[in-house]
Amino acid sequence: MTEPDTVPSAVAPERRVGPLTRTDFVRYAGAGGDFNPIHHDEIFARSAGYPSVFGHGLLTAGILGGYAASWLGRRNMRRFAVRYVGQVWPGDTLVLGGEVLRTGTGPDGGTEVEVGLTVHSEAEGREPRLVLRGGATAVYPARALARAAGSRA
Repeated sequence: MTEPDTVPSAVAPERRVGPLTRTDFVRYAGAGGDFNPIHHDEIFARSAGYPSVFGHGLLTAGILGGYAASWLGRRNMRRFAVRYVGQVWPGDTLVLGGEVLRTGTGPDGGTEVEVGLTVHSEAEGREPRLVLRGGATAVYPARALARAAGSRA
């Protein structure tokens, strides 16, 4: 992806994660401390009206956050927000994407970039569907941009 001191390309390279498994959901539960049985107990999930267990929303958001940080440069990120749109089921493959929505002048004369982010879920026998929508703002200081431009000369 993009070097941290350079403004990102207009469209982020697509990244695919998965297929996700129940084990991924249980590992996330352990890491995040969220042991709601709806994410790991099939009988409980079905009794709650779901066809199966499903992934934690924050698991999907965390995967998207890592993707955004690798594209934009972790130290440049100033804002990251998500909106949950649908569940992620065992066997789903996540397809991550991003695009620059706006560029402007940053606080020190550098560049501020707003991006839109998406996570689609794909599984065999099912059309891809949007499961998470997000956005981020990154700031590229003028000093860092000048340094990066000088190293390419």
